Amino acid sequence: MAKWLVSGNHRGELRKKEFWALKDVSFDIQGQALALIGPNGSGKSTALKLLSGILKPDRGEVHLRGRLGALIELGAGFHPDLTGRENIYLNGTILGMKKSEITRKFDEIVEFSGISEFIDTPVKRYSSGMYARLGFSVAAHIDPEVLLVDEVLSVGDYHFQQKCFDKMRDFVRKGTTLVFVSHNMTAVGSLCSSALLLRKGEPAFLGDVSTAIEKYHSFYEDESNNANLELLDVRLKSDSGQEREVLEPGEGVVLEVKFKARHEIRGAHAALLIHTSDGQLIFDTATSRLLEKSPLNLSPGECATVVFSLNMNLRSGVFLLGFNISQEIDVPGQFIYYNGCIKRVVMRQEHRSQGMVHLNPRAEIILEPAGPPAAVASPASRPSPALGPSSEVR
Repeated sequence: MAKWLVSGNHRGELRKKEFWALKDVSFDIQGQALALIGPNGSGKSTALKLLSGILKPDRGEVHLRGRLGALIELGAGFHPDLTGRENIYLNGTILGMKKSEITRKFDEIVEFSGISEFIDTPVKRYSSGMYARLGFSVAAHIDPEVLLVDEVLSVGDYHFQQKCFDKMRDFVRKGTTLVFVSHNMTAVGSLCSSALLLRKGEPAFLGDVSTAIEKYHSFYEDESNNANLELLDVRLKSDSGQEREVLEPGEGVVLEVKFKARHEIRGAHAALLIHTSDGQLIFDTATSRLLEKSPLNLSPGECATVVFSLNMNLRSGVFLLGFNISQEIDVPGQFIYYNGCIKRVVMRQEHRSQGMVHLNPRAEIILEPAGPPAAVASPASRPSPALGPSSEVR
């Protein structure tokens, strides 16, 4: 006790080798879906544990009103030696449900989880995906007013993930407050309206989800690779010459990138990349593939502009345009300059098609008018059937 009082740790001061997992993080949300995003170790899961009451803050306060449902750690609230059936009652009780309520909703919980044939098997024999199925199913059926969901859903299969996202969207439509942690930026962009971006435990951005995703990707740019070149200007224009960031699927665009060499550059190539908001590469091209004489040769201080023209045949959503210059275009990592996101574009909703790409679909229906009735042979012109001894004509 004396050491504690003298050291000053009771005042929240750090000791040697300690650090703030979260610092100066503040937000207020009600009836909306908020995403917590950021690199690994930025404090996202710690924030959920504070919100759920698992951890107590050293400084500041957490206020939560309403019935809480939480899925923040795989297998949390489950006992490995108990069966799935018994763990539904255990986990439901921990989350605040009465036994009569669990019994009433038991069949719905099991049906949603999709593991009815293993419900009487000890959960220590479950796969990680089965854990996630059962855990989310229990949390979803307590009718939460506040729902906390961590990355644990990523261990489930694709169809169960879609089922969970549909359920969460339904919650948000009904006014449930959702705090969602994920590295899947496609899921974040489709589910959440706002986002809190964390970096090393501190807030980097709080606002609309599209801007947060763009800033999130900018964290991964390797600044050391950019010492040889300075980016001066980036313009994304429509075919008509207007600068745009919101485009129609299939629309033609021109990307102009102007830069200045800080050091001598010889035999380099420029590349354009397009990623989905969760980082999946969907398009990659370079001047070495499009031009016969493409190498860039620049002296220190010399400027150049690279112009790419293309059709944005993409579905509706948020996409990231990246740009790099390298001396060996087909060797990964050999960059003179790398920028993972120089432009964020939003493709408008397109009702004519679904899927990853938009192929300017067209359709035509050809109706053929009814012609005169087919000619019927008269009895005189019909060939006479060959009648055997037992043949009949009716």
